[in-house]
Amino acid sequence: MKNCRLLIISLFVFAWTITGFGQQRKINYESDRFSREERFPGALILTKINNQVYFAHEGIEVWCDQAIHYEEDNFFKAYGNVRMVQGDTITMTSQYAEYNGNTQFAFASGRVFMKNPQSSLQTDTLFFDRTKQQAYYRSGGTIRDTASVLKSRIGRYYLENDKYTFSTEVVITNPEYVLKSSQLDFYSESGHAYMYGPSTITSEASTIYCERGFYDTRGNTGYFVKNSRIDYENRILEGDSLYFNRNTNFASATNNIKVTDTVNRSVVRGHYAEVFRDRDSVFITKRAVAVALQEQDSVYIHSDTLMITGKADDRVIRGFYGVRLFKSNMSGKSDSIHVREKTGLTQMLGRPVIWSENNQLTGDTIHLLNNVVTEEMDSLKVYDNAFMIQRDSLGGFNQLKGKEMYGKFEDNKLKQVDLIKNTETIYYMRDDPGNLIGINKTLSSTITVHFEDQQVVDIYYYNQVDGVLYPEEELPVNARELKGFNWRGEERLNSVEDLFLDEPDYEPVKIEGIPLPDKEESFFENGNNKSHLLNEKSRLKQTDLQERAKDTLPAVINEAAPQPEPLIEQEVLDSLPTQDTLQKPSQMPQPAPTQQRDTISPAVIPQPKKE
Repeated sequence: MKNCRLLIISLFVFAWTITGFGQQRKINYESDRFSREERFPGALILTKINNQVYFAHEGIEVWCDQAIHYEEDNFFKAYGNVRMVQGDTITMTSQYAEYNGNTQFAFASGRVFMKNPQSSLQTDTLFFDRTKQQAYYRSGGTIRDTASVLKSRIGRYYLENDKYTFSTEVVITNPEYVLKSSQLDFYSESGHAYMYGPSTITSEASTIYCERGFYDTRGNTGYFVKNSRIDYENRILEGDSLYFNRNTNFASATNNIKVTDTVNRSVVRGHYAEVFRDRDSVFITKRAVAVALQEQDSVYIHSDTLMITGKADDRVIRGFYGVRLFKSNMSGKSDSIHVREKTGLTQMLGRPVIWSENNQLTGDTIHLLNNVVTEEMDSLKVYDNAFMIQRDSLGGFNQLKGKEMYGKFEDNKLKQVDLIKNTETIYYMRDDPGNLIGINKTLSSTITVHFEDQQVVDIYYYNQVDGVLYPEEELPVNARELKGFNWRGEERLNSVEDLFLDEPDYEPVKIEGIPLPDKEESFFENGNNKSHLLNEKSRLKQTDLQERAKDTLPAVINEAAPQPEPLIEQEVLDSLPTQDTLQKPSQMPQPAPTQQRDTISPAVIPQPKKE
């Protein structure tokens, strides 16, 4: 008997549950005045006298001045000063709204204003699906949060994630910049924006372009990972991955970096770079190479690390560790290098060596002076332990040595060299046919050497000259090299590719990109049946339930007003705002400010939330 009672109770509860699921809760309402009219069969006309008409349904409350309520259909239309509230998070006002209690689908038009704790939305028409907890507009909308104003032609709001998805003519306006994008997701709680199409961020100091990126609109930091570049006043930064901090005017780039100096026509490449705008400086490493684009001949400088500092009219390039220099008629190596573009002076420090045609020059320090007007080599200076070696056609080495060396160029070719202080030479003397006459070994105070087509044509010795011309067989091989002789011809750079000779291949850093958002179903999709979203009494048509580039819905019409003068007068309807006439920011209620986020770095870019 006990089991039988339990079974009966269970069947009763089950039957009640099935019945409950099959029925929709009715909309509750209150009104100061009720009436019926023949033109609205089955409807109550609800009108405000002292208090607004009131509706309540499963967590949503609506107030308005007048309404048409179809109780059997669980549907109403609301007119005049409409206010819709969902819980303590969403408030929406409009001139017109309708609500289907069976599908919990709402529509509002005429000065629509929706507000949540972090942001507000203003538009002409808005669709609101309470089942999905999503809102959608296609008539142009303006969103305001604590830091920015966002506008777009089409937008979608996800209440659960506090997220807006924008497409078509997206614009974020901030006092410091303007962001434009073809597609953007914005989280109003955090102020995070994710860009998924061609986008620009323009300010007085810079313009950023990317086709996929992240920007913290409150922290003013960004991360860009597809076809990204930052244009400054006189520099352009490009790379596979860019990080930007507007607060410190700092940017960094990773993989396939290119920094272009638009004033001095120079380019720096590498795989990691940092740009400090306030300091007018660039730091670049990982196979770093600088290229000075000259009219006559481009100059390439490679080192482990390059730094470019100074204003546009006085740039200084510094290279550290394993410096290699190349141009068509000259190459060189050193431990470090210092180039001042304004004066054309290049200083090579730490075991420097220069190869010019078949000449090798070494010393403790080498200075090269470029003519900044003609962009041609002007002169060179070698300080301490100056040594010049020229390979003879038969395998010997002509050698000039002194404390210091000074050279002059004509048409980018070495024309004259002067050596001073304790000079020594070893020179292979030949006759016109090229036969070896002997090997000249001379000491003097000063030497002047003249070149023609990179070949020695004259040598002049001055003061305290002491020289001997030895027949080749009388001068031993071990005596044919001056003290300090060091031929480094095997290190010579013969092409641009030799800048990286003997260096290991660089393995690019794996970049944590920004994934594309999951493809979303249409806002109006609801299973296989779209029509059930609407009630047959709705002023919307089935064709209105589709996503399109522009809204074509008619203006608000007050169907219910029985009095000669409609509740919503035509001149009021005509004054409803279009996208171009939305209220100014000063007229809009502003959300309370939120706590500022900490500055982020590329390693901790927040990922978009999944729906």
